[in-house]
Amino acid sequence: MPARTATRREGPARTRILETASALFYAEGVHAVGVDRIIAEAGVAKATFYHHFPAKNDLVRAYVEEQSRRQRVAEAAFRQLPPREALVAVFDVLGDIASGADYRGCPFINTAAEYPDPADPVRAAIADHRRWFRGMLREFLVAAGHPDPDRTADILVLLKDGMALGCDLDDPIRLRALARDAVTRVLTP
Repeated sequence: MPARTATRREGPARTRILETASALFYAEGVHAVGVDRIIAEAGVAKATFYHHFPAKNDLVRAYVEEQSRRQRVAEAAFRQLPPREALVAVFDVLGDIASGADYRGCPFINTAAEYPDPADPVRAAIADHRRWFRGMLREFLVAAGHPDPDRTADILVLLKDGMALGCDLDDPIRLRALARDAVTRVLTP
């Protein structure tokens, strides 16, 4: 991916394009939404779109990075809690999100399903987000004195993935309670 897309000044047009694409990608899927539709719904000229995003994959990568940035902002609130409580809170927030009427699954899992090549820059952005999430969980586990923070962080990531899919397919309220129970059990060595 061209480095210039990551360093451009974010202006109103770029923001409009990204917000429009984010809503459409999440609601309908990345490959189902074409550039012309994004341009029309964002109300920008084609040249403006391509000025900010030279290719659709640049926009998709920016979408993934923006989703990650939004989740990383929430990390500061979790860090105000004792580590064990923070871990439970992470999954409570995920449950809240997954219980929303407009929930359509995890944007990272959904996008990864459309980009099967692990070498693709979009998948690299997803992998970066997953490393961050796992690392955050591991840090909380270490701070809580858990005897096996690496394996337990992997288990919690797997639980998060299952929760993200399950809440889209089954009763999210019931799965939220199950996830809370699972986290509590995993945290008890």
